[in-house]
Amino acid sequence: MAAAGAAGLAAALTACGSGDDSSATSGTGAGSSGTNGSTGTAGSTGTAGSTGSAGGSGSAAGGAPLAKTSDIPEGGGKIFKDRGVVVTQPVAGTYKAFSSKCTHQGCAVGSVTGGVIVCPCHNSHFSVEDGSVKQGPATQPLPAARITVSGEEIKLA
Repeated sequence: MAAAGAAGLAAALTACGSGDDSSATSGTGAGSSGTNGSTGTAGSTGTAGSTGSAGGSGSAAGGAPLAKTSDIPEGGGKIFKDRGVVVTQPVAGTYKAFSSKCTHQGCAVGSVTGGVIVCPCHNSHFSVEDGSVKQGPATQPLPAARITVSGEEIKLA
């Protein structure tokens, strides 16, 4: 009996976090671009050689690239479910990363559309620019994740 209940709970949690890990559409956003080799928050990274700050998983540090810069649409983003991160490009050459776990009830965000990251569970919307809440029920922003951009490669830091 307990095993059947656990299996049902696992299925419910999986359904709660379902979403497309490659959703990406254009939107608008503003941000400041850095220069080659710049360092700053994940929200103010520049082009090649930039480093973001703020906590993240870091499990891919020095590992395989997360994405190519060309994979991330300007004004939109891409969700990497297996890495628990969403990478955005609010304006040309500015790449940002955030946790893909909604701060409302922990569901995985499901899409990036119209300049916002959308959670499919309760329709919370977060800014592609800084992860801030644009529409609740979430009240806390998505935590920033550390990334590095070197040439055309984006890696978790």
